[in-house]
Amino acid sequence: MKTKKFSILTSIFHHHHLHPQSHKFLGSLPHFYASSYPQTLLKHTPRQHHESPLCTRNSRTYALESIKTLKSYNLYQNSCIPISKIHTESTPEHDSANNLDLDDDHDVWLIMKDEARSDLDQEPILKNYYFTSILSHNTMESALSHHLSIKLSDLTLPSATLHELIMGVLTGDQEIIKAVKNDLKAVKERDPACVSYVHCFLHFKGFLACQAHRVAHKLWLQNRKILALLIQNRVSEVFALDIHPGAKMGSGLLLDHATGVVIGETAVVGDNVSILHNVTLGGTGKSGGDRHPKVGDGVLIGAGTCVLGNVRIGEGAKIGAGSVVVKDVPARTTAVGNPAKLIGEKGNPVKHDKIPSHTMDHTSHIEFYDYVV
Repeated sequence: MKTKKFSILTSIFHHHHLHPQSHKFLGSLPHFYASSYPQTLLKHTPRQHHESPLCTRNSRTYALESIKTLKSYNLYQNSCIPISKIHTESTPEHDSANNLDLDDDHDVWLIMKDEARSDLDQEPILKNYYFTSILSHNTMESALSHHLSIKLSDLTLPSATLHELIMGVLTGDQEIIKAVKNDLKAVKERDPACVSYVHCFLHFKGFLACQAHRVAHKLWLQNRKILALLIQNRVSEVFALDIHPGAKMGSGLLLDHATGVVIGETAVVGDNVSILHNVTLGGTGKSGGDRHPKVGDGVLIGAGTCVLGNVRIGEGAKIGAGSVVVKDVPARTTAVGNPAKLIGEKGNPVKHDKIPSHTMDHTSHIEFYDYVV
């Protein structure tokens, strides 16, 4: 039992950045002193109460003696309970959110936290990862800022700098967070490989790259282009896709697999669009100006497709895998081939009545004799 008790403290001590509640808790113990944020690693050096943010008065045995104090805290009471069964202190906002429908924006975050607790019941070894990535955060803005800053940081670009930058953008524009949640729903609904919202949030690089682009695009619009281009470069290096910060991206997007996706500066992607890997929305020639494709709402673009020039892909259109599109594609039609041609009779292309980006159906209305010479 003593080992279990001591593990409670050691789990707190070995976090690189302590949660504010941990500081409040440790500060209440007789042998610890906690100062204000920012936090740093615990230093086991005696007689340095005012030299480090968190220090011990004496040796490790003092921590063991202080375990008695833990019994009055939920941390101790819940130490042996599966994490999905632990209920934190509720707030009026949280209580009201529990009664919301699944379509409500707030509910996605609550579901994610429940999914994280469930994952921890199955894989306790991931407790530190899930705590620092999801469970220690009160809002999606905070969690996303943390996760992206860790992913995009390097030796010369600290995660703390990126976190402050990204958090400022997300908290300053709630439309971005609405788009983030719509993207989460889109991935969960359209990709059968996505087992949960938290799975997408933590591990799907297409989703993460899209959210990093939203931050970069906001900076681009604020004329902070150096920072926007820096984020674009880091996304390209880390996630292996390249979206120019000037490109306009809609909401409810699925970048499936996402490796090799390239989207140019003046491209526009509408709402509820699904794009697979190795898709290029590029320009032609070297002249500037408006030179990239405009993709309407509900479009599905298959893997390996190139859409080149300032062409229009109409709403609800479908582009077959490996196609090269250099002309406008009418709404609700299917274009396949190199160069891409419309499916159906000349002047009377086949039109579908379902939204292809939602169905993710890559083969309907395609007959062998329709497009093979």
